[in-house]
Amino acid sequence: MRTLGMDWLGDNKFAVFAGLLVLSGLVLTGTAHADAALDWLKRAEAAARQQNYSGVYVYHHGEHMEVLRVLHRVDAKGEQEKVEVLDGIPRQFLRINNDVYCHFPGGKQVRLERNAPRRFFPALLPANPAGLLEYYNAKLGGAERVAGRLSQVMLLEPRDGYRYAYNLWLDRQTGLPLKSRVVNGNGNMVSMYVFSEIQIGKAPDAQYFQNDLSGKVIQRASLDQAVSVDWKITPPPGFVQVQAAVRALPGKQMPVTHLVYSDGLSVLSMFLEPVNPQMPKMQGLADEGAIGVYAREVAGYSVTTLGEVPNAALIETGNSVEKQ
Repeated sequence: MRTLGMDWLGDNKFAVFAGLLVLSGLVLTGTAHADAALDWLKRAEAAARQQNYSGVYVYHHGEHMEVLRVLHRVDAKGEQEKVEVLDGIPRQFLRINNDVYCHFPGGKQVRLERNAPRRFFPALLPANPAGLLEYYNAKLGGAERVAGRLSQVMLLEPRDGYRYAYNLWLDRQTGLPLKSRVVNGNGNMVSMYVFSEIQIGKAPDAQYFQNDLSGKVIQRASLDQAVSVDWKITPPPGFVQVQAAVRALPGKQMPVTHLVYSDGLSVLSMFLEPVNPQMPKMQGLADEGAIGVYAREVAGYSVTTLGEVPNAALIETGNSVEKQ
């Protein structure tokens, strides 16, 4: 005796089989799209590291805008990169592999950051972009022109409320990111980098990367001091600590502990310092252009969490801080 379910299956076997074929095709298509998106992310990461290029790009953040020139050279010595701010206060950054030298106006002081965790645009992606797919949906868009070059549009949409969406425009020929836009949950732009002109493939002359330190005072960005480990901090899922340092900051009487967390794309920082009763207290949420800020006091310490991330990431991270 056949059940009603078996009768139905027997009468509709062809329709069920066809439906399974369609479903299988959708799964395969989705997998193929994800693989194609990951391939583009890997190309973009490698291009920013391996390509020789030079160009001018604009950085929009909030209501502010800066114009910068970048030179990137790869040779037997490794990576060399020079970034100059072309408007406002003159600043120049020289990266030699993982060390960044910031040359201040006047030419007397140089600030040195060793083993810098973050690179300059267009080096936005982590060494292993596949890890991003756990926290972002990666989709390929259409083709658009940026700085006179055809680019592939890439959409990275967050899977939760702890990070913003990223739109990338990747050079069709090399994979190099030509434009990057951060978009909040309301669809508004938070910040954007975009090349106005770029040359890819030709190595800038080595003379542009000469790091003249003679007669200059080198100031270490971080002190040779161990970071206190008696704090319990829980960042959002996917964010891991990528840097910990003790810094002497302008306007601060005491050294400040600086912790940096990243999911490979989004970044948030935390500063911990003893409360100074002579300084005005900052509590709750605020913003500095595109950067969100959340502050509170914990056990006599001022805890400030900031970054280009949603408020939920700042608040939950700041509220998780406990003195051990």
